[in-house]
Amino acid sequence: MNHQRLMQVLLAPQISEKATYVADKYSQVIFRVTSDATKPEVKGAVELLFKVSVESVQIANVKGKQKKFGRVMGRRRNWKKAYVCLKPGQEINFVDGGVV
Repeated sequence: MNHQRLMQVLLAPQISEKATYVADKYSQVIFRVTSDATKPEVKGAVELLFKVSVESVQIANVKGKQKKFGRVMGRRRNWKKAYVCLKPGQEINFVDGGVV
């Protein structure tokens, strides 16, 4: 795969209560990814950037919420998130800026 493409696939880690729960229980990490990202691209990007081994990747499309702007109904854009399952013993710590 293209090295530059892999550097652009991951947008940000998804930090929330649910993401913390999933990380503790299933040793998965949730990332916000580009809307055209594929599972092999996400796997390659995580392994390249964080130097960890990835077991599997699940991807979910998140629908944008409807919001009201004055009298006009608008909609936030749709986005995609990836649940990255790490192999046993692997961990990514975002507080310290990388791998543990």
